[in-house]
Amino acid sequence: MMVSDQEYQEHEVFSELDRYIAFYERLAHSVFLWVSQGTGAVANIDSYVFSSIQGTLTSIQTILRDGRINDAYALLRKYHDSAIINIYSNLYLEEHFGIDNFIVTQIDDWLKGKSQLPEYRIMSQYIRSSVRVAPVTAALLADDRYTQIRSRCNDHTHYNFYRNVLLNDNELLLRNRGRALEVFSTDLRNLFILHVAYMLCAREHYMMSSDYRDALECNMTPEPDSEYWVAPFVQDAFDLTVVRHRPDIATIIKNQTSMHLA
Repeated sequence: MMVSDQEYQEHEVFSELDRYIAFYERLAHSVFLWVSQGTGAVANIDSYVFSSIQGTLTSIQTILRDGRINDAYALLRKYHDSAIINIYSNLYLEEHFGIDNFIVTQIDDWLKGKSQLPEYRIMSQYIRSSVRVAPVTAALLADDRYTQIRSRCNDHTHYNFYRNVLLNDNELLLRNRGRALEVFSTDLRNLFILHVAYMLCAREHYMMSSDYRDALECNMTPEPDSEYWVAPFVQDAFDLTVVRHRPDIATIIKNQTSMHLA
């Protein structure tokens, strides 16, 4: 397959990337006013994490269009890292913030550039040991797909196999290019599901539609239960990706949160 082939350029990964990019863009805007308790930040720290992820996914889309599947995997690893950092920081803040610990030093120092967060392995283990998201973790780790994704990302980043070198040459006619793009698409989707599943369970209010706050801002009485209504863009992502590809995780999210997911 050549990069210029219609089959390559019309692969579903590009439309999926459009959806993921739009999701993170809207999420960044919708959570901005939620204060990140445990830090000295005046706005929500996740807002900029989400807009940064949006940028990473836009870069992935551009690189894939140009046929550089190997480089795209290096950015996919970055996306995975960003998701783990986001989940870890939220769980750590929630579990360490309190009246006697108004500022959570580890996260606040990271925000201020005074120190780094723990390495990926330590953050991953912290997430896995969290009771808060235990049902999600059990479902995600029911098989080895995420170990395999991390391994593929590392193989491409470090050129562990010569075939990965070839996947960065967009002028070669490669029999396995279409298969490699299909695997990449599945890996990307699974990482999106991982991030969304953890995030919606750890920060269920991020799903909230604007109806409740809009009513308060207009000095109107919010409709009953409107604080549990889900933003349309979140419901769409939930339906099109989580429900369709991991109905088991979709059920867990519904059972673990109070929000009115359809």
